[in-house]
Amino acid sequence: MVKAEISEGTTPAPAPGARVLVVGGGYVGMYTALHLQRKLKAKGRKSRSGDKGGREHGRPGQHGAHDEAEIVVVSPDPYMTYQPFLPEAAAGNISPRHVVVPLRRVLPGCTVLIGEATAIDHARRTATLSTLGSEAEGAGTVELRYDELVLAPGSVSRTLPVPGLADHGIGFKSVEEAIGLRNHVIEQMDIASSTRDPAVRDAALTFVFVGGGYAGVEALAELEDMARYATRYYHNVKPEDMKWILVEATGRILPEVGEEMGRYTVRELRARNIDVRLDTRLDSCEDRVAVLSDGARFPTRTVVWTAGVKPHPVLAATDLPRDARGRLRCTARLGVEGVEHAWAAGDAAAVPDLTSDEPGKECAPNAQHAVRQAKVLAENILASLRGEPLQDYRHAYAGSVASLGLHKGVAHVYGRKLKGYPAWLMHRVYHLSRVPTFNRKARVLAEWTLSGLFKREIVSLGSLEHPRAEFKLAAGGERPKDRNDTDDT
Repeated sequence: MVKAEISEGTTPAPAPGARVLVVGGGYVGMYTALHLQRKLKAKGRKSRSGDKGGREHGRPGQHGAHDEAEIVVVSPDPYMTYQPFLPEAAAGNISPRHVVVPLRRVLPGCTVLIGEATAIDHARRTATLSTLGSEAEGAGTVELRYDELVLAPGSVSRTLPVPGLADHGIGFKSVEEAIGLRNHVIEQMDIASSTRDPAVRDAALTFVFVGGGYAGVEALAELEDMARYATRYYHNVKPEDMKWILVEATGRILPEVGEEMGRYTVRELRARNIDVRLDTRLDSCEDRVAVLSDGARFPTRTVVWTAGVKPHPVLAATDLPRDARGRLRCTARLGVEGVEHAWAAGDAAAVPDLTSDEPGKECAPNAQHAVRQAKVLAENILASLRGEPLQDYRHAYAGSVASLGLHKGVAHVYGRKLKGYPAWLMHRVYHLSRVPTFNRKARVLAEWTLSGLFKREIVSLGSLEHPRAEFKLAAGGERPKDRNDTDDT
């Protein structure tokens, strides 16, 4: 096998076995690499103790799992983000660094490359990568050859051509966006507290969230709860001064928890003076004015877009089969349909749901399936390398839980419906059990315990988004006009 260079003058250590390229460091990417690493390590210990000097899988003189496969993980970030904790990070209940899991720490047996795959030619078993090293060298992109491909790039925000959205919208898919939104909300309260202009004050205290799924509802509920608490420290801002608006294009929110729990959530939010508008779309947010399809207009400095996701663009830059929604067509064994040595799971894959009685139904693109798919995927890759039978992925959907702020939540798990404090407690217990590594579990639990003993933090660190602003000003540059403007440094 020909080993390609990662960047000019830099080549991975040669490995006599197959190279498994994992594209993406999210749920599927990290867990697949983690399971492969563990299985290979365990196999290596067994081989060294029981097959000294013998033959391993028909290759003379090769012993241990490290001879069986080399794992290369390509990820745009050096960490995996546990997205269910983003709303709590935005509310200040969890430190942002405890919402992420460092890939290099949990994957010491893998080669981790920080970058992105820009194109994949599976017929040639070649991936075109743009890494930090290749960019620094001015090389642009480099090619990397592989034997087995795992495509798990996840998804990106699905946006619509709404006027002003690109200029004023805020996303909620990354930890950076979550902390940026927290800083932004507190900054708007500071603006409202210090301005004498009623129009500026009204716009600063109006918060519009678009999308009634998990991300939108949990982000709005947690931030409203945090902002409501923060008003006790402002002499001239009261909870009733703020307008929180949830805009949903369909007739229900949180479809994952069922229709009854969805209606309960609407009642709960409206009881907190949150304006929930169903069957409504955002038509425009130009000039910091949110214009809705029902004719309402809200001057606002905050528009949070959480209206769904779409497959990662790299899928369109491959020669692999995709469905009408742009996802890879996969079999129940998590292999790409009609293609050998290519695998996928999670948001990027259309995987048939073998537990459903509904013909043609596919697994929902959520973390519950992604984590379990990753385990089966890793085992099937190893089985394929060893010439062993593959297994189908099947998992009956257990249900969903959602947080609506401190001590408030909804849940629909195994047919049982919970609301209020029991659902909130179940939400915390479930996600604490699912967040990767004991290190993160202990840190999150410690922060929850401390937050129950002390008051909430309401500090905005908006300057973190422009760390060089003060130095640029001192050196003769210009201060950013708005903290939400992008710093080109």
